Amino acid sequence: MTDDYIALDLETTGLNPKLDKIIEIGAVRVRKGRTEDTFHSLVNPGRAVEERVSELTGIDDGMLAGAPDMGQLLKPLLAFIGGDILIGHRILFDYSFLKKEAVNQGVSFEKEGIDTLKLARKFLPDLESRRLEYLCRYYGIGHLAHRALGDAQAASDLYLKLAGLFGGEDGEGGKSAFKPEPLIYQVKKETPITKPQKERLYKLLDKHKITIGYEVDKLTRSEADRLMDQILAKYGR
Repeated sequence: MTDDYIALDLETTGLNPKLDKIIEIGAVRVRKGRTEDTFHSLVNPGRAVEERVSELTGIDDGMLAGAPDMGQLLKPLLAFIGGDILIGHRILFDYSFLKKEAVNQGVSFEKEGIDTLKLARKFLPDLESRRLEYLCRYYGIGHLAHRALGDAQAASDLYLKLAGLFGGEDGEGGKSAFKPEPLIYQVKKETPITKPQKERLYKLLDKHKITIGYEVDKLTRSEADRLMDQILAKYGR
């Protein structure tokens, strides 16, 4: 096991890193099994936050209006992470969002990580759930759920608990399961919305009297396509 790492968690507008955006970052620097420092920020995603996301996280548009965007936050965050391995509950999810931002900004971001969800599935197969909230209740770990810093700290505490219980044995069932593995997520740099896309989108918005909470010019090609598909599915042509 390792006792030096960064525990990471993100809150996002959705589950697809190629289409959705980060709205909150929480990171915990751990040295010798103790929390040494934290990194936390809300993130302006440049779009409205759906009601279901606000209900889950408590984060709404008003809270994000004055927050920095990822263009401002990525480099300070990567400096905080440094050369450490990443730990988190479903860590590849969080890594994939940061990897997309890094690629878009032309920054290298290749990391190794340890997934507490994977560890829980391996060592606790008989529990009714391996969700972070459930596992924290099971082990009596304090947890502010669905907020990035709270989830990052909880993932760190859970990792240390699991390592203490199961990480002392040799072989597949013990020490080897706690070794970090390369985090792999392939993503291409996003391209801005094209002129024909803008024209088509503006026509749809005008035709159906739709107001969106972000600037069309800041959309990527994939985001523009997704928005137009959603409009067509709801309103037709």
